[in-house]
Amino acid sequence: MILFGTDVAANINNSLTQKISSLKQNAITPKLAIIRVGNNQSDLSYERGILKKFSGLGIETQVYEFPENISQSDFDSQFQGINLDAKIHAILLFRPLPKNLSDKFAREKILASKDVDCMGYINTAKLFSGEIRDSGFAPCTPSAVMEILDYYKIDVSGKNVVIIGRSMVAGRPLSMLMLNRNATVTICHSKTQNLSQICSQADILVSAIGKAEFVGREFVNAKMLVIDVGINVNSAGKLCGDVSFDDVNEFVAGITPVPKGVGAVTTSVLAKNVLRACELVNNQV
Repeated sequence: MILFGTDVAANINNSLTQKISSLKQNAITPKLAIIRVGNNQSDLSYERGILKKFSGLGIETQVYEFPENISQSDFDSQFQGINLDAKIHAILLFRPLPKNLSDKFAREKILASKDVDCMGYINTAKLFSGEIRDSGFAPCTPSAVMEILDYYKIDVSGKNVVIIGRSMVAGRPLSMLMLNRNATVTICHSKTQNLSQICSQADILVSAIGKAEFVGREFVNAKMLVIDVGINVNSAGKLCGDVSFDDVNEFVAGITPVPKGVGAVTTSVLAKNVLRACELVNNQV
């Protein structure tokens, strides 16, 4: 079974459209600020996807673009101005920042109510303490994985979940979301010994390692579900995931494709979080 993220995203979008329409009847329009430093191509690609989807949904977006050579003090000042702007309900900062800049100030100062991708310390603490289910915002990409599992009615409770990747963008926060659903989680990474053997024992394998077509047949089993978080370009110049789809597809119970997989859901989760941030500040929940 191919677990298409595009179907999941369409389902989320349908529910958002009705809620956004109701808000607009009360003269309220959700607004996201996108903060980008420089012109990283992956950031620009994600930005274009956000602008297109949000325009269709009726969410307002404003892009704040800063040059790569902006000073730390100027960046921090600009960020705080956006952060304290009452007309902005949510903030997305593209990271990592250029090497001359630190995101420490932004992570410390971002209002938890606007932190829709779980960048700040408050939402991160809620994520790791298990409180994120009741308040706060989990990161969009790990949340997209959970949305896919929910849509296809896949219960992770008691399941052996192996995650390849330990970044704060995907691997670590996803492990917390899985633990909150009572999964048994193993986190693997580039230093893990016997990696393929460990992975092959999983009920659910999630790859977020960022290596094109790294996961092959030796990593999987016939009853496994494979969630491919990676977005890469292979040697042929073709967009691909961390998983060698053609090698694995016929030897697992289910798999997400790339494209039309997790990435398709991530932007919809961001929209869902922006809407919720707007509803909370306007007492519309």
